[in-house]
Amino acid sequence: MSHQDNCPLCATDGGALIWSGEKLRVIRAAEAGFPGFYRVVWNDHVAEFSDLSAPDRNLCMDAVAVVEQVLREQLSPTKINLAALGNMVAHLHWHVIARYDWDSHFPGSVWAQAQRPRDEAREAVLAQQLPQVDAALQEALTRWAA
Repeated sequence: MSHQDNCPLCATDGGALIWSGEKLRVIRAAEAGFPGFYRVVWNDHVAEFSDLSAPDRNLCMDAVAVVEQVLREQLSPTKINLAALGNMVAHLHWHVIARYDWDSHFPGSVWAQAQRPRDEAREAVLAQQLPQVDAALQEALTRWAA
């Protein structure tokens, strides 16, 4: 496996490990205000999506789609945001984020300026659902990888 010494996604899982396969893993990120924030992380250290072969790009995007679908089914968000910025951590990973019209930044990006105060009561309700979401992700990803 390709590894870079000072890369946080090479050194750690990058969050709560939900599922891991040969080429990628899915983690739940600890992002304040956004309980439904997951990442699909490529295991080898590559910086750009185009660094992957065509079959690996397809594999990666299929995993992103599985995570998106499970979040839609389990959390009924207003919208799912997908992003692969890599500006802060140059290790290929996709953000898959369940968004709600009541969240502090909606309709802007989670990295934009807040539009309103956080609704911690609604965030707590979502956080209570995460064990069930994680189990559904594990099941769906295991089935997909088989």
